[in-house]
Amino acid sequence: MKRSVWSVCMAVTAVWCLILSDPVMGADPVTPATAQQATSVPDSVTLKDGSVIYGEIIEMSAGVLHISTAASPDKYLKVNWSEVAKLNLTHPLPFHLKEGSVIVGTAVSEPEGVLNVKVEPLQGTIAVPLQSVDSVNPLIQPPVIYTGSLQGGYSQAAGNSHLRNGSLIGEFIGRSESLRLTLLGRYIYGDDNGQLLVRNSRGTIKLDFFVTKRFYWFASSYFEQDTFQDLKLRTALSSGPGYQFIDRNDYDSPWLKDMTLYAEAGLAYFNEDFNVANDKTSFRGRWSIKFNWPFLDDRVAIYHFQEGFPSIQNSKDYYITADTGVRFKIVAGFVTGFQWTLRYNSRPAAGTTDTDNLYLLTLGYSFDTSRKRT
Repeated sequence: MKRSVWSVCMAVTAVWCLILSDPVMGADPVTPATAQQATSVPDSVTLKDGSVIYGEIIEMSAGVLHISTAASPDKYLKVNWSEVAKLNLTHPLPFHLKEGSVIVGTAVSEPEGVLNVKVEPLQGTIAVPLQSVDSVNPLIQPPVIYTGSLQGGYSQAAGNSHLRNGSLIGEFIGRSESLRLTLLGRYIYGDDNGQLLVRNSRGTIKLDFFVTKRFYWFASSYFEQDTFQDLKLRTALSSGPGYQFIDRNDYDSPWLKDMTLYAEAGLAYFNEDFNVANDKTSFRGRWSIKFNWPFLDDRVAIYHFQEGFPSIQNSKDYYITADTGVRFKIVAGFVTGFQWTLRYNSRPAAGTTDTDNLYLLTLGYSFDTSRKRT
C-alpha cells in the first residue's frame, strides 16, 4: 500500500515537471522607474470632452489607460481608452497592435484619433489609429509562475540542561493557466539529553485542474507521522471540486491586489497505521480552505490553511489540521515568521490526547517569479 501510494505521487510530480519544463518568457515591460529615468517631461492625455490629464502613462490593458498623476488624490488615475482623443508620450513604451505587431517609441496624436509613433533609430514616424492599439506596455507574465518558501528554526541549551529543538517547513506552488501543483512539508524534532521529546512530520502533494478561471478539480495526497501520537503513518488520498473565490489582481487596491482565497470539498480514503493501537481505515469527506494575504509590497503576509476529514459513517469521528501565521520580509527574499499549527483528532489512539498545538518561530527564504511593476 505505501509503495503504491508513493509511486503514484512521484508519477504525478514527474508529469507536472514535464509539463512545466519549457516555459517561454515574455518580454520585459518598461517599468515606471525606467520611464522616469528617461525623461522628466510629463505625458499628456486629452479626452474627448476636452479635458487634459498630465502625468506619466504607465500602461493600457483591457481597454483601460493607467496614469500616474499628482492631480489625483491617490496619485493614480484610470480612464477608458475609448474616451481618449489625443495622447502625447514623451518616453518610449511598447505599443501592441491588434494585428499582432509591436512598436516601441514615443508618440504624439495629431490629428485627433491618430498616434504618430517615433521609433528609434528610424527617421520619421509611423501613423497608428488609436482604435488599432490593443495594449500599451502590458505586464506580460511568464506562462508558469513559481512561488514558495523554505523556513527553519533551531535552538540548543548546554550546561545544566541539554535541550535541542529544530523545525523545517516548506511550500512550493507552480501555477499555469490550467494547472496548479502544491507541495507542502514540515518536520519537527526535539530532545532532552538524547531523550526524545517531539518528532512529527507531514507532507502534502496536490494537483488542481482548472476547468474555468475559478472552478477546478483537485487530486490530493496527505501523509503524516507522529511518534507521540503512536502514529506510524496517516494517509489521506482525496479528490473533488474546488473554487478560487479570490485570485491575484482581483482588487486594484495595493493592499488587496495579491490576496488569494480558495475552498475545496471532496471524498477521501483515510488510513491510519499505529505502532501499538489497532490500525484504522475509512472513507471520509474532505474540506479545506486556504487564505493568503500579502500586503505592503509583500513585506508582510498573513495566511491560514486548514483541512478537515470527517467520517462518513460516524459524524463524531473527524480529524482537523490548521496552520495560521504571519511572515515578514527582512531583505531581498529573506523572511522571518511565526506559525501556529493546530491538530485535533476527535478519536485519538489510547493513551494520547485529542489536541496538539505547535508554535514555530522561523527564519528562511521565499521566492515569487511573477512579474510586478516597481
